[in-house]
Amino acid sequence: MSAPGIGQDFKPYIAADAEVPEFTLKAVLLGSLFGIIFGAATVYLALRAGLTVSASVPIAVLSIAVFKKLGNSTILENNIVQTIGSAGESVAAGVVFTVPALLFLSNGADYFKYSVIFLLAAIGGTLGVLFMIPLRRALIVKEHGNLKYPEGVACADVLIAGEKGGNLAKMVFAGVGISMLYKFLYGILGLWRETGTWFRTGKDGKIPDATLSCDVTPEYLGLGYIIGPKIASELASGGVLSWLALIPLISIFVPEQRLVDSLAQLGYSEGWKATHTHAQWIYYAYVRYIGAGAVACAGVMTLLKTLPTIVGAFRESVKTFGAGAGAAKKIRTEDDLGMGIVVGGSIVLALLIAILPGFPHGPFPGSLVMSLLVVVFGFFFVTVSSRIVGIIGTSSNPISGMTIATLMGTCVVFVLIGRTGDVYQSVALCVGALVCIAAANAGATSQDLKTGFLVGATPRRQQIGFIIGVLVSTLVIGGTLFLLDTTYREVGQAHGIGGARLAAPQATLMATIIKGLLAQNLPWAPVLVGVFLAFMAQMAGAHALSWAVGAYLPLSTTFPIFIGGMMKGLADRMRSKKDESELSSGMLYSTGLVAGGSLGGVLIAFVAFFGDRFLHMEKPTLLEKLDLGEAFYPALKNGIPGEVLCAVVFAGLCFLLVKNARKDLEA
Repeated sequence: MSAPGIGQDFKPYIAADAEVPEFTLKAVLLGSLFGIIFGAATVYLALRAGLTVSASVPIAVLSIAVFKKLGNSTILENNIVQTIGSAGESVAAGVVFTVPALLFLSNGADYFKYSVIFLLAAIGGTLGVLFMIPLRRALIVKEHGNLKYPEGVACADVLIAGEKGGNLAKMVFAGVGISMLYKFLYGILGLWRETGTWFRTGKDGKIPDATLSCDVTPEYLGLGYIIGPKIASELASGGVLSWLALIPLISIFVPEQRLVDSLAQLGYSEGWKATHTHAQWIYYAYVRYIGAGAVACAGVMTLLKTLPTIVGAFRESVKTFGAGAGAAKKIRTEDDLGMGIVVGGSIVLALLIAILPGFPHGPFPGSLVMSLLVVVFGFFFVTVSSRIVGIIGTSSNPISGMTIATLMGTCVVFVLIGRTGDVYQSVALCVGALVCIAAANAGATSQDLKTGFLVGATPRRQQIGFIIGVLVSTLVIGGTLFLLDTTYREVGQAHGIGGARLAAPQATLMATIIKGLLAQNLPWAPVLVGVFLAFMAQMAGAHALSWAVGAYLPLSTTFPIFIGGMMKGLADRMRSKKDESELSSGMLYSTGLVAGGSLGGVLIAFVAFFGDRFLHMEKPTLLEKLDLGEAFYPALKNGIPGEVLCAVVFAGLCFLLVKNARKDLEA
């Protein structure tokens, strides 16, 4: 292991001078298949709940298992499989969080077509890959030891454990088994709730609307262990401020009628309010904007801090490109796609955005403004996304926050140049969609490049694999969107998306922001509050970006990550060690928790889809039919005893994590 931050001295698992089968036909085909499967599953899950699961680790686990059945494979072939396959999840997430917003904009439904969705996904995903190529050395190599890239490390651990076998593999798959069993018991059988609310006050109390909830999920627990106690604490501190301080403060001083009016302006219906708590009203009306402002400000500060490293990386890439054909042969593990492909490809894609027929861009040459905004915001948030996932992982990457910042910047530019008509709503949305897809794919790309860096993959082959994964998965993402839109269409509705069963919460928010900004009635005050809070966090010595992410995300998401970080601190203390290597028992077991939790989430989505689409079970749904908790002890499950049950089963999961973390590994 190299000293922190000195990535050039790192010795990967497969030596740089070793020639091992890597970019083989069977690896490309299997990776493409997984890209299609996980892409379709992500579309469904994101439309239903507004959430996604990271695909790299579960695909690596599946690749090892499949190739063991079909014959031998190398660690680098398995790495190519997860590289190609994970592109489907990340591109699908970017698409679903933004593109359905077209249905809620003036004349936007005219652009909700397969061809437009395909182009947005393909161009945005490819730009995410191209923009990451010159950043790889800056963020993956030179920042090795500083940026953890937890899921990238976890994926490398899975691949190495699968290669070595023995106790290493047993530790990973022990975590996978426990995690999947845990998800099955509550996600399919419904024995306990996914979220426990351990502290809540009413809206009329002395400290109103204070809420402490925790998603008792194994993937968040494992993720917290991987990133460690410091970052996990900073992450949760933002959530504590939002849910235990800001929301109660707003509840005290903001009149009820003003809150109701704000929600109405944002498009939230009476039905939505009836199914959400008063604290959640305040979160969606104000605190999410505070978090978005904090993320945007922290992103700017992050970019400024990273700028010298980025410039150096570009300079090195240009030198490599200028060396020409007569240059000495590159070291295999340092061989990236050339700057000519990066620059030329980016220019071609930017021009396509401006001239494609039937695409929402406005008349040429004014459409070049859209291309310029995509390139500027795209490169910026690709950099920010890569650093965020380097700190907290892909699962908690606040892509929607970055997209909100992009939409704000785009709409401000449009207002300044007089493009405020309804026709420009779809144009602004497509800028946000392309940037969102690029940033989402760049986050996944960064994790996969970290995995490749650790196992000794060839960057060029991985980068080609990313592009293949983007293009293959894009073929099914649009079709899945239309399939679900048709399947869930209710009587009297033109579209299923946006209805009760496919709420598409992220896309709804994007449409609201665009309409509010172009009409110049967006609430800027909470956004600016977030900006200054991010400055405060940076001045106090915290990582502003991780803190801002915590302020934006629900505390129910960040609190289990915090608990995982505390379990890491406890295990280190019990082992009399301050840190663990990447192949320690705790890291491997946590890797299994992340992998199993992700696979379990996809399994739950498939079960729901199967019941809805093939068994036509609408009321009750298949998951409701299988819910044993609701069938046999609903009062216990949904009452205070249910909160205790959530805490007890999660404590058991924590106990198993610490117990396995204390075990010694055997080769």
